[in-house]
Amino acid sequence: MKKYEKKRYGLAFRLAFFAVFLLCGMALPAQAKEAVIKQGILADGINLSGMTAEEASQAVAAYVENLKPVEIVFLAGGGNEVATTAGELGITWANPELVQEALQIGLKGNIIERYKVLKDLEHENKVYDIRLGFDVMAINRILTEKCAVYDQRAVHFSMERKDGVFRILEGQTGYKLDIETSIDTVYNYLANQWDQTSCKIPLDIAVEEPKGSAEALSQVTDVIGSCSTSYSTSGASRSANVKNGCELINGTVLYPGEEFSTYQAVAPFTTANGYYMAGSYLNGRVVDSLGGGICQVSTTLYNAVLNAELDVTERHNHSMIVNYVDPSADAAIAESAGKDFRFVNNTDYPIYIEGTVSNKNITFRIYGKEVRDPGRVVTYKSEVLETILPQTEAIYPDAGQPVGYINKESAHIGYKARLWKVVTQDGAEISRTQVNSSSYKMTPRTAYVGVATTDPNAYNEMMAAIGTGSIDHVQNVINLLTAQAQPPADQAAPAPEEGAPAV
Repeated sequence: MKKYEKKRYGLAFRLAFFAVFLLCGMALPAQAKEAVIKQGILADGINLSGMTAEEASQAVAAYVENLKPVEIVFLAGGGNEVATTAGELGITWANPELVQEALQIGLKGNIIERYKVLKDLEHENKVYDIRLGFDVMAINRILTEKCAVYDQRAVHFSMERKDGVFRILEGQTGYKLDIETSIDTVYNYLANQWDQTSCKIPLDIAVEEPKGSAEALSQVTDVIGSCSTSYSTSGASRSANVKNGCELINGTVLYPGEEFSTYQAVAPFTTANGYYMAGSYLNGRVVDSLGGGICQVSTTLYNAVLNAELDVTERHNHSMIVNYVDPSADAAIAESAGKDFRFVNNTDYPIYIEGTVSNKNITFRIYGKEVRDPGRVVTYKSEVLETILPQTEAIYPDAGQPVGYINKESAHIGYKARLWKVVTQDGAEISRTQVNSSSYKMTPRTAYVGVATTDPNAYNEMMAAIGTGSIDHVQNVINLLTAQAQPPADQAAPAPEEGAPAV
């Protein structure tokens, strides 16, 4: 019995001694010197065993530093490559807390738990991932300054006509870098998939293929609609505006289904865009404005489009009648009123718009592929529904102008009209369709008369003449007052003496 008890007490003593040994062996050194990372702990390929926190941090930092020269290539628009480095992209160590986590292994929990952790490390290493971060602003800067320069607009297949011959112009693929999504693409790849070696990263590029083809444009050979109008009575400025607008439209190619805006083609109405001050309609008056006469361009094009039987999507008549086409055959554009002339290429082939000016005539020809029956003929007829003649004259006194000043504006007859499309087949009418209806303002003959004077009699005579409502009577009174203001012939100023300066 005593021998058994002695053995039991001996076993208890050895277990207690072992526990104290473990306690001393695991806890006392931590108090005696700086803690180090246990054996079998790594950060990616770096062995941190036996390192202090500072040593481990320096080792990982050196590892990240050595990654800075690694080449990263961005694939920009058109397959162009932009080379940079991890350092230029602002590479950083994103999880430095792993050092403290590694240091705590084997120091947490009770004696048994810590002992088990240490024994596990003898059989299998504990490996931490080194997470990398990058500077978003640096990525953005490189994308913007070095990659976006390879962006290019798509150039559609087009054509030009010179000396009566068409030449097809090749198209070009367009590339547009999406910087925002490319930043995410680059960052996510480098932070989560990169193997720390040289690599190529495709950027997010929007690709726009050019419209059309040389084969499609080669079929544009026929004049499917044309129209000419004269501006022989126009002055130099209006003539220049008509020519400028025509040149801005000339050479336009429209593919099937595309819409053309005349306003967008000829705007803005500025001197920098080739326009001059010339007469145009505004609120029932003829006033000078930049681009005056541009509506003759849109009107001539409108009639060519009608003859080509293209689909007109927007058309407006002028506020007052014009004299270069029949009523209801005009098409006005006006920035202030939001008027535009638009049409769609409703054919199955591309069309080419040729605009020319010669001998004060403007001509538009629309080329395409003629598929209409040769025996089918289309004409357009204007029908005037109502004519509104001015019954009175309008006279407005102008206190800002002296007596003797008069500015006359011609009357404009008002009309209500409509345009018909008449189709014949082999000479027989097969259809008659209304194309549009138009209403033009009537404006009376108008005069703006100066009444500024220091002579009350002259002022009263002018106001009385204005009150008659007759522009001709006002003109007669002006002539009379002007004649009265001239000195008699025998009171004319003497001629200057010989050698004296002339006045």
